Amino acid sequence: MTNAALIVAAGRGSRMRADLPKQYLKLGSHMVLHHTITAFLASEQINTVQVVIHPDDATLYATATAKISDPRLHAPVHGGASRSASVHLGLKALDTPTNVLIHDAARPFCSIDLIDRVIAALDTADGAFAALPVVDALWQTDGPHATTPVPRDGLWRAQTPQAFRYDAILKAHQTLSTDATDDGAGAREAGLTVRVGDGDEVNFKITLPRDLTRAEQAVSHRQYRSSSTRCRFLR
Repeated sequence: MTNAALIVAAGRGSRMRADLPKQYLKLGSHMVLHHTITAFLASEQINTVQVVIHPDDATLYATATAKISDPRLHAPVHGGASRSASVHLGLKALDTPTNVLIHDAARPFCSIDLIDRVIAALDTADGAFAALPVVDALWQTDGPHATTPVPRDGLWRAQTPQAFRYDAILKAHQTLSTDATDDGAGAREAGLTVRVGDGDEVNFKITLPRDLTRAEQAVSHRQYRSSSTRCRFLR
């Protein structure tokens, strides 16, 4: 069995309002993408790491990976006009692994435990991803006015990595009818079984300036190494 990590790093990150795409912002002594890549290389279960980048970011990518010499990190491939297009191009670049873990470049704190558990969940499903249950009250609004509360039972905030049987998710991407921003949604559209398990608050996505501040604090305190919450998958 072989496992590949597919890191999607072709986005522009406009909500960050920074001069660079968020995956190339400095986080401690390295760029965000460097932390994300090395998080997967730290797992002995990962045989290949493939990164999908924007065609304009070759120099930035070279800087981010300059100090990584692991042969499991393959040369980057260029992404497409959307996230789903970039994932599809990345999938086609892989050498038919057994499983693939699709991950956001802006989530630099994925733990070895989480990687191991999403892979293990594929023993009983076509796909699996970690998520966090919604705990806050949810409301529909009409402009600035609250209208209707939304029940939160059964609602989860999906994280990455999202792991799949390689052949199954490649076929799903070839037949997508819409531009899926989440690979779990594309898998379900294709009729695949997808398991959901408890994620990790440390595995957050850097999207807004305040997220980068939180990430900098995590790096400085070395909190990214693990979380007290272990990932268990729902049955």
